[in-house]
Amino acid sequence: MSDRINRSYELAREQYAELGIDTEAVMKKLESIPLSIHCWQGDDVSGFESPDSKLSGGGIQVTGNYPGKAGNVDQLRQDLEKAYSMIPGNHRLNLHAIYGEFDGKKVDRDEIGPEHFKGWMEWSTQKNIPLDFNGSFFSHPKAADGFTLSSKNESIRSFWIEHTKRVRKISAEMGKNQGNPCINNIWVADGFKDIPADRMGVRALLKDSLDEIFTEKYSKEHVKDALETKLFGIGSEACVIGSHEFYMGYTLKNGHMPCFDLGHFHPTELIADKISSTLLFTDELLLHVSRPVRWDSDHVVVLNDDVLFLAQEIIRSGRLENIHIGLDFFDATLNRLGAWTTGARSTQKALLMALLEPTDMIIDFEEKENYYGRMAMFERLKSMPFGSVWDYFCKSRNVPVEAEIYSVARDYEKKIIPERS
Repeated sequence: MSDRINRSYELAREQYAELGIDTEAVMKKLESIPLSIHCWQGDDVSGFESPDSKLSGGGIQVTGNYPGKAGNVDQLRQDLEKAYSMIPGNHRLNLHAIYGEFDGKKVDRDEIGPEHFKGWMEWSTQKNIPLDFNGSFFSHPKAADGFTLSSKNESIRSFWIEHTKRVRKISAEMGKNQGNPCINNIWVADGFKDIPADRMGVRALLKDSLDEIFTEKYSKEHVKDALETKLFGIGSEACVIGSHEFYMGYTLKNGHMPCFDLGHFHPTELIADKISSTLLFTDELLLHVSRPVRWDSDHVVVLNDDVLFLAQEIIRSGRLENIHIGLDFFDATLNRLGAWTTGARSTQKALLMALLEPTDMIIDFEEKENYYGRMAMFERLKSMPFGSVWDYFCKSRNVPVEAEIYSVARDYEKKIIPERS
């Protein structure tokens, strides 16, 4: 197989060279783009707050009960390390607050601190995998009515304000420990199932909560805050309080970054089209790459048109250094290691295809109003041998090539399922 991959790559390299593309430089660039791999695919968003942690409520739905899920932090790290060994490049880890090491003690979310993530920070240093972080505003009795930071109950609202303050403190400690900023993302599922009469009132409460949370200042060398927008969710079909317009206004006014999730908009609305507009008015942008099927169903990312369009806009914008790419999907109906690796590698494939475009040539066609030249180049690129470059990229970075992924994931599954059943 190795000789065939080398031969195929040499032919592909020559074809891309005809378009002025240096495939070696492209692979080097792709290797430098980190993805923030999400921990929650490994255990179906259960977390480790208690031995019987279970997902419930808050606008999240995980289906399936595939055997072998991680039941503790050590198992989750074991699975993550295996996933990283199958994904070319150097990547990050995105943690939720429910994944702390609580040593069997009851630690409520308004009590968490850096000490509960010391093990993760040590692991991060040891494995050279920087951390990102998220507050967990779901699967909790004080989120049962669908409201957290915008709750009209002052006691509940104060609880979640304190949780978010502690999450930001933990994020700052992570960033300080790893020597680069931890991205702290805030997403709350707050909203109404049916048509509300007072949207202004609850959105004012959310604004006030955020204002209080951000009174604590941290260096952006340690933590960068993002706010994640959403159109609708389970139990909030009629009105999400943290809407796109709300967070766009808040982040632009207060110097934070917006977070766009592929599943958080109307099914026919593509977030790729929002990148250029957003980055003209904000310094940075966080993306959550997912795959909605009819709704925000968080299916595993595959190489489809939406992901490719997103990757093309990231590269064509010329603002790659200002865009942070995270993954956000969870599927408990299939091999979890396979889900992680397929989702991450599909995102990387889209980025590779985008990097293999002769962007300057295409823009020149456009500038000269040669729109057929632009169209013809787009069509030509669809039949170019990017797969040969991808396999060579994987082989040269000592990770499995595409034909080997299934068997590696299957063999790992055969090993761990008997140990965990």
